[in-house]
Amino acid sequence: MVCGIVGVTADEGFSQEPLGKLIKDALKRLEYRGYDSVGLAVITNEGLLEVRKSKGMIDYVSRKLGFDTVSGVSGVGHTRWATHGKPSDENAHPHTDCSGRIAVVHNGIIENYKKLKEFLITEGHSFTSDTDTEVIPHLVESFKKRGYDTYEAFKKTVELLEGAYALAMIDIDDPRKVFFARRMSPLIVGLGTKSNFVASDVVAFLNYTRRIIVLMDGEVGYVAPNKVVIEKALLNEGMVRWTPIDVESRVRVVEWSPEMSSKEGYDFFMLKEIHEQPYALASTLSGVVDAVSEASRVLARSGRVLLLGAGTSYHATLIAALLLRRYADLWAEAIVASESRWWLSTLSQGDIVIGVSQSGETIDTLKGIREAKERGALTIAVTNVMESTMTREADMSIYIRAGPEIGVAATKTFTSQIALLSYLAIKTGELRGVLKPSIANEVYNALRETPSIVAKILKNEEERASVLADKMRTKNNAYYLGRGLGLPIAMEGALKMKEIAYVHAEAYPAGESKHGPIALIEEGFPVIFVVLSKDEEELIKSNIEEMKARGAYAILVSPSNAEEASSLADFCFVMPVQHEVASAVSYVVPLQLLAYYTAIKKGLDPDKPRNLAKTVTVF
Repeated sequence: MVCGIVGVTADEGFSQEPLGKLIKDALKRLEYRGYDSVGLAVITNEGLLEVRKSKGMIDYVSRKLGFDTVSGVSGVGHTRWATHGKPSDENAHPHTDCSGRIAVVHNGIIENYKKLKEFLITEGHSFTSDTDTEVIPHLVESFKKRGYDTYEAFKKTVELLEGAYALAMIDIDDPRKVFFARRMSPLIVGLGTKSNFVASDVVAFLNYTRRIIVLMDGEVGYVAPNKVVIEKALLNEGMVRWTPIDVESRVRVVEWSPEMSSKEGYDFFMLKEIHEQPYALASTLSGVVDAVSEASRVLARSGRVLLLGAGTSYHATLIAALLLRRYADLWAEAIVASESRWWLSTLSQGDIVIGVSQSGETIDTLKGIREAKERGALTIAVTNVMESTMTREADMSIYIRAGPEIGVAATKTFTSQIALLSYLAIKTGELRGVLKPSIANEVYNALRETPSIVAKILKNEEERASVLADKMRTKNNAYYLGRGLGLPIAMEGALKMKEIAYVHAEAYPAGESKHGPIALIEEGFPVIFVVLSKDEEELIKSNIEEMKARGAYAILVSPSNAEEASSLADFCFVMPVQHEVASAVSYVVPLQLLAYYTAIKKGLDPDKPRNLAKTVTVF
């Protein structure tokens, strides 16, 4: 979902550097958005379309293909985080039409691309990649053949697209314009001197201008060297009508430094990625049916399932194991990957091992996958990185499609892992005949609502998390307690508090807390309780009372219908009422925010926690 795109058009004399070098430098500043392939397309001074692209990171590809030597009047560039189609030269952007006159770069997912591609093939169009993006230049080409000019053909194309997208396009027939459109994915116009830009982030063109226009959903337009046109789509009696936008009223000046703007205005990548969760979840869920179809059929026929993960990914496997047992009536066990050697010796053919790793490079999980294969088990990789080692070595792979995560402490990849694994478990239960289709659909619908639910939680609870962090910043210890699906969420909340705020936080089953841990409770000791449903409320009320009686400061994350438990707490994050499976996705968000703001109020850098790395590739 998260890629970096840039477009630029300029008059002669704008810069002493070739346009290709300008685009390369802009993409370098967007590399945090994706880094598995890169490319550019430029309309040269001779009126030709020059396309150079390849798998690999920017510096390597630029040296190999000579980006710095490409001159021209307008161009687009792209640095990719693969979602549709593996990282390869063919799947790298930009993508072109059959005639090689139109070039498009895209950030997002076109959900109806298969249907559009099938139609275009019947019209005689040929495709060279596996990406969803490639339908766009072919659609523009198709409309132009019907007599539309480039801009009208571009708008007609946008009307057909479903999903999330930020687009930039150039066309030899209109060489000094870069056409753009936005829906959900970020896109910004930069207003320069003798030049104008479009990009995913202001950092791309910050060296040339600080005057910007932030595009809104549903807007299209184009930039020329001395002109900007923006239009908004309005529905009128079922027909799309494009209405001009007053450009000057939208211009603002940013004061960000390049480092700040690479975080899109957030102080830290971790906070940015917490706020990206609605979009990451939408990306994960948009392709989840295709992603899990084969794996769910295999799981439905299996006898035993082991799930391996480390750190945050282990907590996701705990949820998946509970769901497979409860909703698919399947023997499933989650194992800390580094401890898997004591479990794998009992594996045999017919068993399945699922390795969960954000990077696909976590060495303990990789080792478990390898040993499982040696013992005849079928292996499945669940990861966020295409063509990672784990995806190459496992028998099957599923991608969560959450986009690159830069912060060391996982946030959006955790919620996306849960969403995907939850869908996988429910689909397996449906195929095994354990769940009626009506019940399965209820869960699917609840999962599809999680992006909007998480967006509401962020809006309603962020300031309250910051207030609570004023109290947590003075504490040295905390307990996180939960039951059922709430326990892995409590474990993840405790891990976040340890990772970035350096508060000793321990998670326990709520019922186990009276068998030892309660001995440490004293006046003001923070205890966080995670309650995902009304059913858990009755069980956990007595645990709250036990802790309160010994002086604990009780903090509750619970649904709005758990009034009795809420009345016992000193502080409560009141969550929307959801199906428990969907709650497992969304209820971790206030705990992420609490850890983040506790770290900030202690003067710590949450992006760079001491002693930790994003990917652990050593034993």
